[in-house]
Amino acid sequence: MPPEERGGALSEAVEPAAGYDGPRLAASGSVRVRVPAKINLHLGVGPRRPDGFHELTTVYQAISLYDELTADRADRLELVVEGEGADVLPTDENNLAVRAAVLLADHLGVPPRVRLHLRKQIPLAGGLAGGSADAAAALVACDALWDGGLDRNELATLAADLGSDVPFLVPGGTALGTGRGEVLSPVLAVGTWHWVVAVADGGLSTPTVYAKLDALRDAGTVPAEGVGAPDELLAALRQHDPRVLAAALANDMQAAALALRPTLARTLDAGLAEGALAALVSGSGPSCLFLAADADHAASVAARLTTHGVCRTVRTAHGPVPGARTTP
Repeated sequence: MPPEERGGALSEAVEPAAGYDGPRLAASGSVRVRVPAKINLHLGVGPRRPDGFHELTTVYQAISLYDELTADRADRLELVVEGEGADVLPTDENNLAVRAAVLLADHLGVPPRVRLHLRKQIPLAGGLAGGSADAAAALVACDALWDGGLDRNELATLAADLGSDVPFLVPGGTALGTGRGEVLSPVLAVGTWHWVVAVADGGLSTPTVYAKLDALRDAGTVPAEGVGAPDELLAALRQHDPRVLAAALANDMQAAALALRPTLARTLDAGLAEGALAALVSGSGPSCLFLAADADHAASVAARLTTHGVCRTVRTAHGPVPGARTTP
């Protein structure tokens, strides 16, 4: 196995029960799925609920940074990882892709026999939902491999058991998320939006950022009421005016991410200094987003931002794009 790949077997071969009449493996024996990262154009965080989650109002957009997952016939459940974070990602049920395969197998009543090969490009713990994307990819790939026949709504319902962002990454596009983020409503986003993504060294734990936000609010350091409803942002998406959208971007988590990682302020300032229309921490961070007027503007901002030395790498992306989809 190459040094950038890691993997492990997770279960022994399981024979179907006598009289088994569930979904069968796809005739091809292999399914490949590409899945995008997500960003939050608006992230309003409400109070902590009795179940431990926070009430959220968020506007998701899927962007053109992708992981790829291939599901192959196997006699046991196995995950192999290559690319971004391959040396640190778990390959057991602590990995959301593995949990997704097990969840779907239980739902369909089939043995969880599949080899998952994950090629990662979405940064880890960067506020871009890379783990959630891989879970969505595993649901779509394994449903096709096992001939489950579930539609997108059924897969998204299952996805809610895996994490708040996972349901969105099944359909992708642009959507309003409420509840803990898993209750989705489609949003009209006219045209294509262009982004620069500054990827930081290291990650930030989402629970840690939420806890920091709670502490800042308890101390009165940031307003308890948050950024409010996304009405202006939704209107801006319908207009397709990047400057109007720039003024409407908002993230309640940004103050907490900056408190935990003060150097992110330098990244945000550098992007604005190089002409970005807006700068925003992506989700819980530490990746930073910069809105551009068009593709050429995004490429220009990215090239100049790279010279500042304020992040590990800089990428350009566009959105909205579809969620997890099978590819040839």
